[in-house]
Amino acid sequence: MAELRLAGGRRLHSPIGQFTRPTTARVREAVMNILGPQLRGSHWLDLCSGSGAVACEALQHGVQNVVAVEKNRRVAAVCRMNLEAVCRDLSREVHLEVVRQDAIYWLMNGNKSRLIFDFVYLDPPYRGDLYRSILNVLLAAKCIYASSLVICEHATDLPLVAPLGWHECDRRHYGSSALLFLSQPPSVLPRRY
Repeated sequence: MAELRLAGGRRLHSPIGQFTRPTTARVREAVMNILGPQLRGSHWLDLCSGSGAVACEALQHGVQNVVAVEKNRRVAAVCRMNLEAVCRDLSREVHLEVVRQDAIYWLMNGNKSRLIFDFVYLDPPYRGDLYRSILNVLLAAKCIYASSLVICEHATDLPLVAPLGWHECDRRHYGSSALLFLSQPPSVLPRRY
């Protein structure tokens, strides 16, 4: 296993091989800075979580509940190891669940406790063409609030467009990685005449 570091200096394990592409420290730090105090006490869903580094950063920034979904058995084991290590260092109690399943399958069948998430981080393989499918199922799964924010990490050279049912809130570029921030479309209020 290779190593990577969180913003606070803690070392994490990173699976070796072609299975993952860990989110860079620059991108992780940017996400945490953008979300800031909104993270305190929130519920975080990490889809295609890989090493779990983004969820680890979120925990360090006050997230109360993390569900990390990763289908690769070896990668999910590393993700669990990293998240549990970060949890041991926290001075508060948190809920942590690492699920070894396909993200779409879990959204359709696996959220047995019917958790609702404030933030969803989506980081599938850049060239895997999974974004639209996962986002469509995420809407149908009813596991997010109308105000929830979905952060899609993608390759800068493969720009994402907000699919039907989603509203683009923001877009950021960090070298070869980019972030697309999505929410459900704002409600259209009836006009008063």
